[in-house]
Amino acid sequence: MQEILNTLFPTFSKELNNDIETSAKIHTFKAGEVIMRTGQYINHTMLLTKGQIKIYREGENGGEFFMYYIQPGQACAVSMICATKSQVSRIMAKAVDDVEIIIVPLPLMEKWMMEHRTWNEFVLLTYRIRFEEILEVVDNIAFRAMDERLEFYLKRHADACGCCDLKFSHQDIATELNTSREVISRLLKKMEQRGMVVLHRNHIELLK
Repeated sequence: MQEILNTLFPTFSKELNNDIETSAKIHTFKAGEVIMRTGQYINHTMLLTKGQIKIYREGENGGEFFMYYIQPGQACAVSMICATKSQVSRIMAKAVDDVEIIIVPLPLMEKWMMEHRTWNEFVLLTYRIRFEEILEVVDNIAFRAMDERLEFYLKRHADACGCCDLKFSHQDIATELNTSREVISRLLKKMEQRGMVVLHRNHIELLK
């Protein structure tokens, strides 16, 4: 575990890494498995070491609202907040592919905040990064038309995976943008005509 921590969490002190190795636990989840549900009490946070986790809100009608991805070397800010405040989760977390996470129980989170400066700094940085991401999402919804929202959505996913081949269907996008498949298909076709994407069956190639 020390090698993983040194590689993915380089700002952690040696003392913090020793405490993580001694006290925290490693869990794995398969692709598509739900890791956190709306209404679930959270008593731990998670540090991602492998794979990718999607954080989203789920509507009463079953629709999804995508918020952000957690990448290796990152943590879930929402789980940190819910755990420290003894609140239930208001988001869903799902494994995009097979993932491995380090589970940090609530008592350790609070203890490390006082004992390890590098943990304290990591938590505050995580809050700031996620807050900025949420602001970007809110601005996108409030001030952009659907075609701009779609471009923003595709580029955000491409940045998250570090690739240009996005493996989801028109319906997947429509669900996360809370619109109809027909609207997304029409806008994607326009983007293809403008040379921005190449449309394939169940995946989209982003060109620029």
